[in-house]
Amino acid sequence: MTNQSTIDKLIEMRLTAMADAFRIQMNDPTMKEVPFEDRFGMLVDVEYSNRKNNRLKRLIRQAEFEQPDASIAAIDYHSRRKLNKSLINRLATCEYITEYRNIFITGATGSGKTYTACAFGMEACKHLYIPFQVSHLHGQTEPVPRKMRATLTETEPVLFDANYQTTAC
Repeated sequence: MTNQSTIDKLIEMRLTAMADAFRIQMNDPTMKEVPFEDRFGMLVDVEYSNRKNNRLKRLIRQAEFEQPDASIAAIDYHSRRKLNKSLINRLATCEYITEYRNIFITGATGSGKTYTACAFGMEACKHLYIPFQVSHLHGQTEPVPRKMRATLTETEPVLFDANYQTTAC
């Protein structure tokens, strides 16, 4: 089997990152000294990382965050905001999801509730929890479509801000 046919088969099997890494390895003369098992491991690592990154990007895109650049690391902990940094860092581990708990974020207008909810949602996506959108909860909820309801599991998080707006995560 020629190298080009191997690359074509990898692409046909939708292993494009592995095919690209294989091309790079073929063109790198120093790779000829690396044992087969190590080279193969590198190829698998590239494909695995690519798939994991693509899934994370897809989850974040599906979540439709109001502030997709939100990050736990960027939260402002000034003393006037009275935020408990250790609590936020503990919540960022997403243990609350596996414990079937919710997060309610309250505060004055403009205090960063939506940003914080989006930051927690981003962390949930990084832990590969499936995002979904629930309608606004002003007195009543709209029914969740049957197809979506069938895909939901008990451990999927929903974040609410003080106005009972939901943030998918």
